[in-house]
Amino acid sequence: MYYTAEVTKMCPVAKGAYHGPAPIPEEGKWVQAKEIKDISGFTHGIGWCAPQQGACKLTLNVKEGIIEEALVETIGCSGMTHSAAMASEILIGKTLLEALNTDLVCDAINTAMRELFLQIVYGRTQSAFSEGGLLVGASLEDLGKGLRSQVGTMFATKEKGPRYLEMTEGYCTRIALNKDDEIIGYEFVSLGKMMDFIKGGMDANDALEKAKGHYGQFDNAAKYIDPRQE
Repeated sequence: MYYTAEVTKMCPVAKGAYHGPAPIPEEGKWVQAKEIKDISGFTHGIGWCAPQQGACKLTLNVKEGIIEEALVETIGCSGMTHSAAMASEILIGKTLLEALNTDLVCDAINTAMRELFLQIVYGRTQSAFSEGGLLVGASLEDLGKGLRSQVGTMFATKEKGPRYLEMTEGYCTRIALNKDDEIIGYEFVSLGKMMDFIKGGMDANDALEKAKGHYGQFDNAAKYIDPRQE
């Protein structure tokens, strides 16, 4: 290490007491984190690309500094889905610091990684006060049965009003309207359930009907419309 002439000429002064970094909550215990291996936690974060064309929700489960689990969900840009596929291979097994300084292919995923890093190293994780943290695989609980991201897709114009296209329950097939043409419910198909039925050997048309459900005052509607055609 090299010093300037001014520093070299200075007389030494003893450093006072050293108390270490402030403890942060990690998986039910307080930790003075000094190295990457001291960091553990499970958390989520959102990232976006520079043109704000799409977004990424990233979920990581970190154990002793190593990313043991990653869930990458993207929306808004077709290329991001392929980026997410590559990022899922890149992230696992890396240290938190490696992942922060790795190109995760898509700017939105990189931004999400940055936001998660801040949460995790400051002790703001979802599992901060959960003894032992969360099991590897916990992120799948956010997807529910059928392992599909919870997506809401709505379209509306001043001229024709709103159209429900997709809810967390599934793909919207019909919108229920009252006599004043106000939305009072909707019908949906749970695509995850439908595919499970088909994989189990059920006829596709039967699977479609069995995977349908509805919400609100659907049965009392004055009329029904197809949100993608009417």
